[in-house]
Amino acid sequence: MLSRQLRAHSTPAVIGITGAQGTGKSTLASLLVTELLAQGIGCAAVSLDDYYLTRQARQQLAGTVHPLLAQRGVPGTHDIGRALSDARQVLAGAAVALPRFDKALDDSLPDRPAAQLDLLIVEGWCLGLAAEAESGLVSPVNQLEATEDSSGAWRRYVNQQLAASYQPYFDLLQPLIWLKAPDWDSVCRWRAKQEQQLWQQRGTGMTTEQLARFMLPFQRLTQLSYQQLPARANYTIVLNQAQQPQFSG
Repeated sequence: MLSRQLRAHSTPAVIGITGAQGTGKSTLASLLVTELLAQGIGCAAVSLDDYYLTRQARQQLAGTVHPLLAQRGVPGTHDIGRALSDARQVLAGAAVALPRFDKALDDSLPDRPAAQLDLLIVEGWCLGLAAEAESGLVSPVNQLEATEDSSGAWRRYVNQQLAASYQPYFDLLQPLIWLKAPDWDSVCRWRAKQEQQLWQQRGTGMTTEQLARFMLPFQRLTQLSYQQLPARANYTIVLNQAQQPQFSG
């Protein structure tokens, strides 16, 4: 049903798929691309993750702004200017060379070959989110914020980036599809399954302890999504504890 509605969407267009880690965003994007290509629609998918800053650039941010910015993930760790430029190129009917990022290497790879697209599907964990009220930043949501961001400087920087640089990009994502996980615990469990698959495929990845810490910077905005996305998402796919979807408009 979703692919039929996207086929009827005017082109060119940039479509967003948002949802927390492990909700199946990349799987859904891949399935949609396959179906749309079979219908003769020039289509490709890119992840917001593919726009992560290089490891060197994040290290520079860590040294000048806050040490937590060395880790990829939160707003402020993407080349959002390039993401916006790529989306605008697609909407203008111009060819675009999409980026790639290797999570196992934690660094960028060479771009894909340039292509002209009718539809670009963008999937990312924080797509569609708006900045949080300043008052909401005062209290830490977990131990990482309490001990490694006791002053709140990191979360204020992330919030400022989300407010300023990311909103023009999010505004281009029409429609926005939300894969809604049941809760934060489910997100952590599903993300752990992804890491196990990475170990099986690549023979490398994070340990259980490393992954538990890696997830903590995502908690604040993931929890905020439950407040914001019901009003912003055009389509919601509700996932149960077993990751089984139930579609609703």
